[in-house]
Amino acid sequence: MALCLVLLGAVMLFWPQSEEAEMRYFKNEGFVFGTTYSIQYEAKEDLSAQIKCALADVDTSLSMFNEQSVLSRINRNEAVETTDDFEKVYLVAHEVSEASGGALDITIAPLVNLWGFGLKHREHVTLAMVDSLLPLVDYKGIALEAHHLSKTNPAITLDCGAVAKGYGCDKVAEVLRANGVENLLVEIGGEVVALGKNSKGQPWAIGITKPMDDPTGEQRDLQDIVQTEHICMATSGNYRNFYYDGNERRSHTIDPRMGYPVTHNLLAATVVAKTCARADALATACMVLGAEEAVKMIDRLDDAACYLIVSGQDGFEVLHSAKWTLTEKK
Repeated sequence: MALCLVLLGAVMLFWPQSEEAEMRYFKNEGFVFGTTYSIQYEAKEDLSAQIKCALADVDTSLSMFNEQSVLSRINRNEAVETTDDFEKVYLVAHEVSEASGGALDITIAPLVNLWGFGLKHREHVTLAMVDSLLPLVDYKGIALEAHHLSKTNPAITLDCGAVAKGYGCDKVAEVLRANGVENLLVEIGGEVVALGKNSKGQPWAIGITKPMDDPTGEQRDLQDIVQTEHICMATSGNYRNFYYDGNERRSHTIDPRMGYPVTHNLLAATVVAKTCARADALATACMVLGAEEAVKMIDRLDDAACYLIVSGQDGFEVLHSAKWTLTEKK
């Protein structure tokens, strides 16, 4: 945080802004959290320094790949105070864990690594390996109190990847709003916060991608489009991050209750909620639960709606919760 303040001071010192500067749209792009980001906003000045600082704060709190992050230090059982960013993500994850019956669980890190989607290299996974790790995967085995995370077993490790991108969108949007921005679109790895209108004075148009196998991330065909002036939206799917173990397709969505990658016909889940962090967490829970149970869960909530794409006999089929009204049926 101190570094961010120094950088911001430098920006203010060497690039002073005129009070007469006109509002115009800026676009900042980059790479963060293992994915890309694209941010558009209307302002009198380029706010890229503030945006980078906000993203750096999230990385310092939640990254598994930053050895000095709060999360990494917790996983090594070091004495560390939790940050505001970490605590907000923890609380969102805990709420969604409760709502989904454990379909979302940030203590899933041992299984993510076992199946080759985390820090360790992939290996052939046996039932004995899964069974040995399942006792370590239980969100009820961790607790947050007085800026400290406790564990019932020191071998428990965390992975906040199911919430971090959505929270990053919320954080950047908050920083932009604090700088007087009223029209903005924040997108990190497909998670989105949108407010106001685009540079043409129209509502933001946000695409829902068709869930075609796409390990390169280059496929851009759209299943549907959402037009909106206010939304927090996240999508989770199994069509980009997967591999084959012999004839078995292993997706990155792992059921923390069973220990195995999911195999049902739900290909992608798009969720809107009161925050993007919550939408992100709920979208992951939907992917674990499968279409039928996902709709039931979302319909029990007052602040969320979902749009699900499943594989059917004639190609893709769409299901949605009762409160989804953002797209027209094709």
